[in-house]
Amino acid sequence: MRWLALMLAACLSWSAWALDLQQAKQQGLIGEQLNGLVGVVRGSGEVNAIASDINRKRLENYQDIARRTGTSLTVVQSRAGQLNIERTASGHYIQLADGSWRRK
Repeated sequence: MRWLALMLAACLSWSAWALDLQQAKQQGLIGEQLNGLVGVVRGSGEVNAIASDINRKRLENYQDIARRTGTSLTVVQSRAGQLNIERTASGHYIQLADGSWRRK
């Protein structure tokens, strides 16, 4: 029973160590793209998983907006990309039209 409690505590504390989107941006691992999605600047399994999860959620949201407004998904993503890049903090990465990354 004691080992179960230790395992549970270890699992709960592991989530405190897990990287989130803001931390990944601050560390230069993830940046904003023109298409409204995040991209991996320097990847690892955890970074790729974060980007995939964020992009899945964003796409669901963009599809909902496109449906509600009668706008194409491409237009919604383009506008979201512009806004996300405008709101990106100084020092975080943004992707340029040629696909390269630079710090804002």
